[in-house]
Amino acid sequence: MSEIALIGKKIGMTREFYKTGQVVPVTVLKVEKARVIQVIEEDKRGYKAVQLGYGKIKNSKLSKSMKGFFSKKNTEAKKKLKEYRVSKTEDYKEGNEFGLEIFKDIKFVDTRSKTIGKGFAGAMKRHNFGGLRATHGVSVSHRSHGSTGQRQDPGKVFKGKKMAGHMGDKLRTMQNIEIIKTDIENELIYLKGSIPGSKNTEVLIKGAVKNIKKMTIDEKIKAAELAKKTPDKKKK
Repeated sequence: MSEIALIGKKIGMTREFYKTGQVVPVTVLKVEKARVIQVIEEDKRGYKAVQLGYGKIKNSKLSKSMKGFFSKKNTEAKKKLKEYRVSKTEDYKEGNEFGLEIFKDIKFVDTRSKTIGKGFAGAMKRHNFGGLRATHGVSVSHRSHGSTGQRQDPGKVFKGKKMAGHMGDKLRTMQNIEIIKTDIENELIYLKGSIPGSKNTEVLIKGAVKNIKKMTIDEKIKAAELAKKTPDKKKK
């Protein structure tokens, strides 16, 4: 089920305590169930896919075409629709709902969310520049980015030059984030570390694309306990 993804809302951050005394910072996400709106077969469109619907929306906010679409599918209106390529469409049926149980056997996930918008920022804040010297002839331009180009040749500023400008409010993907725990009853998932975005930001959660062989925190604790129990070989 790792082929499909869920959309969660970032509630905030807290920390998780382990019996070894280890403290791990976690981000808490509220994840609502996704509903299968339609199953796309290969003979119709040339590929196999599943369309999922997320979130609730009032019928008054829908266009006529979308009202007709949802009434035809005989399902309640959804705020967002997303399509995912799948290898087997037999596993999905219209009207089925998927929640956090799809991450039951998954240890690591990838997330995609929007970063916090910072507005117009200078080069020092935006690109971590050092700025100009604080003394010796530098006048009222201590935090400027310095030279941006050459003289008559080539006589222009190259594209991609790091300068002051709009910072943040961009989609960012975080890979291989460990799932600390899931609370299926309350629809909460706890992910290790921080995730880009402010509170109430929408976060797309999907099973990790890369093949990860690293150990989780629980596995490390178990390995450490096992190492303590095994007696050391006597030195000859």
